[in-house]
Amino acid sequence: MYDVIISGAGPAGSKSAELLAKKGFKVALIEKDINWRKPCGGAVNAEIFDLYPQLRKLKLTQKLGIVMYSSDYHKIEYYWEGFRKDSFVIDRLEYDNFIRNIAVDAGAELFDKNVSFDFITKNQQKIGIKTRTPSGIKEYMGKIIIIADGMSSKLAIKSGLREKWKSTDLGIAKTAIMEGKSKLNKNLLYIYFRSYKGYGWVFPIDDKRFSIGCGTFLEDNLNYNLNQIYNEFLNNPNIKKLLPGSNFKKIYEASYPLSAIGVLDKGLFGNNIMVIGDAAGFVAPISGEGIHSSVVSGKMAAETAINALESKEISREILKKYKLNKEIKSIIRDFKMKYSLIDFFYENNGQNINNMFKLAEEDIDFKNEVVNVFLFNATPSKDFFTKIKN
Repeated sequence: MYDVIISGAGPAGSKSAELLAKKGFKVALIEKDINWRKPCGGAVNAEIFDLYPQLRKLKLTQKLGIVMYSSDYHKIEYYWEGFRKDSFVIDRLEYDNFIRNIAVDAGAELFDKNVSFDFITKNQQKIGIKTRTPSGIKEYMGKIIIIADGMSSKLAIKSGLREKWKSTDLGIAKTAIMEGKSKLNKNLLYIYFRSYKGYGWVFPIDDKRFSIGCGTFLEDNLNYNLNQIYNEFLNNPNIKKLLPGSNFKKIYEASYPLSAIGVLDKGLFGNNIMVIGDAAGFVAPISGEGIHSSVVSGKMAAETAINALESKEISREILKKYKLNKEIKSIIRDFKMKYSLIDFFYENNGQNINNMFKLAEEDIDFKNEVVNVFLFNATPSKDFFTKIKN
């Protein structure tokens, strides 16, 4: 019997496992494949260092600024060097294994090649989970179950806390990690908003490697073919200026879904269950950034579980504290605000984004507001939308 079973050893699950194990609790960390690389752009904001100071040992290439383009190629260039912490881009295989090892070193028991597919139920109470392994079905019993196994989680649905994703609730993206000589500034992030609901990116990882990809979200998932827009993006003349030639080594390429509607806050917890990370929608609308918010969800779920286990009271009312945590509430609020802006920004084939970037090129104060809204979760001023419309 485990104190806590965590299904999924990505950023959210590994953080939960680490904190629980450090407190001396018996933790089973279930993972389908530690050698699987999650498809992801890999950009992580600097706040992650507060949660994982160990990452500084990796000597990651710092990102000192960002270049963003509207679909008609108006440009916003912004540098935070000197007054904001630096972010970075990382290969998710390297990142996930690094933080997973921190959890294992803290005392969590890792079970690899285990695919969670159902609960063990007794007297209408979920008391464990079942997994498929190369050697057959295995069962893990636990007092608290934390669901952290991503967008395709079977447990999240079978818990009754949420339904299957609708295609129009998702973002769908395709990404690759490539290696070769380019004209990218390794200290910058490159974002390309499109006329449809979606964007493309080129994120340098280091001197030689970069992440590149694009995607759609919400109803435009149905209106555009992902492979077609991906190939068009890779061959776009503006991208080719940064990536001349065709001799890049493709290290990895894959497609993936992500939440486009923010946190599913009505389905975060049950009697002895909490849902965290991608499985709960901890992915920012518009930008698709989810690593930091997922780790925060894992941290807060762990703190809630610790409180429940120490007080020997595991109930829906106790686990509700996870949802009511001020950091979780802040993420939910920020994501709802971003989601509410999507239709406006992409109105008339992205014309409002084009207008916004054009204004930002002409007005430094307006540019700063755009940057704060897009990058730092600021609430737009009352005349923000009027300026764009006019």
